[in-house]
Amino acid sequence: MDLRTYYRKIRELTATLPDPAVVVSLATPDGGVPGRLTEAPRDVAARLIFDGFAELAGDAQAAAFRQEAVECKAEEEARRAAARIQVNVVTEEQMRPLRTKKERS
Repeated sequence: MDLRTYYRKIRELTATLPDPAVVVSLATPDGGVPGRLTEAPRDVAARLIFDGFAELAGDAQAAAFRQEAVECKAEEEARRAAARIQVNVVTEEQMRPLRTKKERS
């Protein structure tokens, strides 16, 4: 195939895709796993689709993928916030001066 034709067809396909596009991987002879959803920029998605490694995901699949990504991000943020919590163990002797200051005020 002529490279000019190849890249022209990819540019034409790129113009029709949303940004970013959600693509579904296809089985490939070199071991590609079918059915994996991935979000990619338009130009990368166009090349994957044109070369036969993926196809454009349907609207329902893309919405479900994005919703799952939002949920995973929220879970990860909660996990990281929990890891940042610091706990200090205060003995009774260390607490007495704090109590007396509070009682004086």
